[in-house]
Amino acid sequence: MRLDKFLKVSRIIKRRPLAKEIAERERIKVNGSIAKPSVNIAVGDEIEITFGQTILTVKVMMLKDHVKKDEAAMLYEVVKEERANS
Repeated sequence: MRLDKFLKVSRIIKRRPLAKEIAERERIKVNGSIAKPSVNIAVGDEIEITFGQTILTVKVMMLKDHVKKDEAAMLYEVVKEERANS
C-alpha cells in the first residue's frame, strides 16, 4: 500500500492530498529514510512524521484498504510522540 493512502486510511492524516504534500516536503521517514508519497508500506515498518514541533513515530500493524473510523487505530501502534527541539 502506498504511504499516502495508508496515512489517510489509518486517519493519521485526514486527507490523502495533505499526506502527499507532507511527504513531498520531506517531513515523513519510513524506517529511517525520507519517503516519497508513493513508497510501499509493509507490516512492521516504522513511519516518522514531523507535524510542526511534534514528531510522531508509528509502527504499521495491519494493512487494509478500507476501515471504519472506530477501527482505524488498529492499523498502527504509536511508538513515541515527542516535541522537536526539546
